[in-house]
Amino acid sequence: MTPLTKGARHQRIIDLVTSRPVRSQTELADLLAGLGVRVTQATLSRDLVELDAVKVRGVDGALVYAVPGEGGDRTPTAPRDSAAGRDRLARLCAELLVSAEASANLVVLRTPPGAAQFLASAFDKADLGDILGTIAGDDTLLVIGRDPSGGDSLAQRFLDLANDPHHASSASSAAAPATTTPAKDVL
Repeated sequence: MTPLTKGARHQRIIDLVTSRPVRSQTELADLLAGLGVRVTQATLSRDLVELDAVKVRGVDGALVYAVPGEGGDRTPTAPRDSAAGRDRLARLCAELLVSAEASANLVVLRTPPGAAQFLASAFDKADLGDILGTIAGDDTLLVIGRDPSGGDSLAQRFLDLANDPHHASSASSAAAPATTTPAKDVL
């Protein structure tokens, strides 16, 4: 459940324009309405200005909305390729994942010091439908799955990505393969 605050509306706009080509404010308003968010044209126009949204030429040559990238990057980010995000996640799992432990719908991933937030960002950008979200510290990443009992399968999937030789780089080939440790039952 997401509250219908201005911030939540802004995030939905960002999600829409970075996940598909949006050619007009009318189209964007219709997409938002499909998500249960009704906005006037004036509100939508203000939102786009506040988000620094601009129109850029899409891959098909049509003008589409784009928003600035993350971290102060002022380069507009057009619709992203989910497959590219998943490929990046696979590569980073191969390079950074040390171990995975699961319990219920939670997966705790271990990375080298300083790498957990970087890996969490890759999970977030991969836009995996079976993951609710991630929380990262310095060397530990918590992945929260949608399926109440799907942690074990998620952990195995991440380990499979880490151990896939097609995604491992030469820099990570010397590292030990990722392992799983069964979670201990705690009452």
